[in-house]
Amino acid sequence: MDKRAFLVELFDAAVAAADPRVALRDVMPPKPKGRTVVIAVGKGAAQLAAAFEELWGDPVEGVVVTRYGYAAPCKHLPVMEAAHPVPDAAGCAATEAVMRAVEGLTAEDLVVALVCGGGSALLPAPPDGLTLEDEQALNRALLASGAPIGVMNAIRKHVSRVKGGRLAAACAPAQVVSLVVSDVPGDDPAQVASGPTVPDLVSRDDALAMIRNRGITLPERVMAHIESGPAEAPQPTDSCFDGNVVRVIASARLSLEAAAAKAESLGIPAVILSDAIEGEAADVGAVHAAIAREVARRDRPFKAPVVILSGGETTVTLGEAPGRGGRNTAFLLGLAEGIEGAPITALAADSDGIDGTEDNAGAFADGQSMSRLRAAGHDPREFMRGQDPYSAFEVLGDLFAPGPTGTNVNDFRAILVDASE
Repeated sequence: MDKRAFLVELFDAAVAAADPRVALRDVMPPKPKGRTVVIAVGKGAAQLAAAFEELWGDPVEGVVVTRYGYAAPCKHLPVMEAAHPVPDAAGCAATEAVMRAVEGLTAEDLVVALVCGGGSALLPAPPDGLTLEDEQALNRALLASGAPIGVMNAIRKHVSRVKGGRLAAACAPAQVVSLVVSDVPGDDPAQVASGPTVPDLVSRDDALAMIRNRGITLPERVMAHIESGPAEAPQPTDSCFDGNVVRVIASARLSLEAAAAKAESLGIPAVILSDAIEGEAADVGAVHAAIAREVARRDRPFKAPVVILSGGETTVTLGEAPGRGGRNTAFLLGLAEGIEGAPITALAADSDGIDGTEDNAGAFADGQSMSRLRAAGHDPREFMRGQDPYSAFEVLGDLFAPGPTGTNVNDFRAILVDASE
């Protein structure tokens, strides 16, 4: 068996399970008496919007906002591109277009919000007193902090005119139907893209406690705004959300289950550890390595051959001079050290096709990755110390770069354990 081809088949099955047409087919809302406004935001937003138009049939109005290079043609909806993960001026322009699209709605109108991961950066909307530069500095600080995505989003929604349900509030009295592709552990729709149309109960005091307890250093102007800013985001009990509908239509759980089914159909047993694993990427990789090694050595807690699947969103706490790479290559570098010499092959990749800010989704690693790096004249520990996992797998020729997939249901990890050592 071609082990890497097998792992790619599982990745493809996971992505296919989150195909926009499949995800939307059975959740289309009833057509309203009035206007239908579609707001799509995220790294898979254009594909979601195109699928919605196809299934809806009638012309719609609205706007689509996605990452540079992720656009797809829509019949009626304009597609705007902006920067991710640090917002830019194009994102500000896209946010203003979104807000104009929902002006003057009535109770007979319908807003369909197609929301997927990446929307936090793609819809920058600095509140009064702050600028785009402040929001950029906030994003950089959060990305470098190593905080889990739930914490980052809880903080970001207190520095925005859109996040934390504020966009849905701006749509009132029109009904808002939010169809969400989850890329967050636990599949809380209020956390996806920082919940522009889905409010939650995280208060300003809660956000300040998260900042304090994790020792996160934020720009002074941003911190001052959070401490003494205007009114809180609207609460879920606010009447402006009456009649609104929220559905998670695709998630890491469903995609991992599809990958497991694909593995079984190919004759390899599969187990799913969890779809909500968080933590420092290299550390999570080391834990996965210990599990896989135990299987290879002692057939416990699973019997080889087996493919071990997991999802979630790890983090990378950046040092002073980090190299290149995202959380999936960082995970694999931690894994590769722990599986050296073992009959284990792994693929870790972001389901949207991009790992962080690089051009790859992830990479492959196996029991020979460390020895191959040394044979090529490199000390693997130098890549670890320099936070440069991309370069390590580039040296090996083991980067995985399928390109944008059109969806985003978080990270995908598959570890194939062949047989006992």
